Amino acid sequence: MKIPKIRILQGDGPVNVNAALDDVTVTGFGETEVLLSQVDSKTYDFYTRVRVPKIRIEGTYDLKGKILLIPLVGRGRCWFEPKNMTIDIVSDVKLYEKDDFVFFNVTSAHVKYTIGGLTLRMNNLFDGINSLEDSTNAYLNANWRPVSESLRPILSKTIEDILLGFLQQLFHNLPGNFMIGDIKYNPSKKVDKKV
Repeated sequence: MKIPKIRILQGDGPVNVNAALDDVTVTGFGETEVLLSQVDSKTYDFYTRVRVPKIRIEGTYDLKGKILLIPLVGRGRCWFEPKNMTIDIVSDVKLYEKDDFVFFNVTSAHVKYTIGGLTLRMNNLFDGINSLEDSTNAYLNANWRPVSESLRPILSKTIEDILLGFLQQLFHNLPGNFMIGDIKYNPSKKVDKKV
């Protein structure tokens, strides 16, 4: 999956980052295992828990800030590989009618996740001073837990964008009553009419 741009600005403390990822490619969601899927019987919002063995996020980064008190400045190619992720997804849904069918309009997706590991590589840190770049990448990988916490906004936003796009494409083309036979259609409650 391609994402044109992800921006993150995170404030004070051990993490202070102003970063952007451009031309992002994300792979690995094809191995997703659904652990739980529930639908709220009143709002039709979805709650889903999935496990993903490994995701790879590649792109061009532009970074200025600090992670674990290490000042980081650079622009170049990067990749991040979170492993053994369990992701809880809450999808906000509205109903709408089209061609006498009721469809789900997924308006947002919110995620919380746990992670079992993280490896990463940022090229061209510190204007390409290789020894400093290599030692910084090694340090960040050795301390993956606090690094993963600092990257949580980037990973959360990436996962939410991917899931929202996927869910919208799926549910705009598949009538809701094909999946849930007893949808209670009430045009005055949480329903949009699409032409």
